[in-house]
Amino acid sequence: MDALQQRFVQDALHNNCNRVLLERLAELALLDAWLVGGCLFQTVWNRLSGRPPQAGIRDYDIFYFDPDDLSEAGELAINQRAQTCFAGLDAQLELKNQARVHTWYPAYFGRPCPPLQSACAGIDRFLVGSTSVGLRQQDGQTTVYAPYGLDDLYQGMLRANPSVDHGPLYEKKVRDYQARWHWLRMPDPADTAPSAALYV
Repeated sequence: MDALQQRFVQDALHNNCNRVLLERLAELALLDAWLVGGCLFQTVWNRLSGRPPQAGIRDYDIFYFDPDDLSEAGELAINQRAQTCFAGLDAQLELKNQARVHTWYPAYFGRPCPPLQSACAGIDRFLVGSTSVGLRQQDGQTTVYAPYGLDDLYQGMLRANPSVDHGPLYEKKVRDYQARWHWLRMPDPADTAPSAALYV
């Protein structure tokens, strides 16, 4: 784990909800389970902005991968089990089986999605590259998944993920993020920062 990944883990764990979820996620016995997205990158932005780590975080997302149960009922049952397991935690949980994304994606987004092959493949598809982050803890070891690196996250750069072309939805997300963290920015068309290479 490099220095920036270590910093990311330390920043993310300043949010007590993230810490508890990572420590106890194994109790749910989910396959390929990761704490992902907003609860992680928004904790970092809060710390960079001098805010409390949990400020404004709307929910806590967990991705897992179970190709043997692609049903909505199965996913709902997992969510209910998680709500019971973490009943004392002040966090709205959302657990999503990435093995079944292709079954609902076309109706929701109006375009196809190939079947994903792992939970991390779901992280790969986040619309803003710097928000594509995940953490998991196994045998006392924390693993970082950040397919596009962490430089943009710490620089406040909201670069579009070119592998998932949702222009209007990307722009909506950017406006929402910038309304809450005013220092975040979109790349200038002439921006040739090294991190841009990570998005090819």
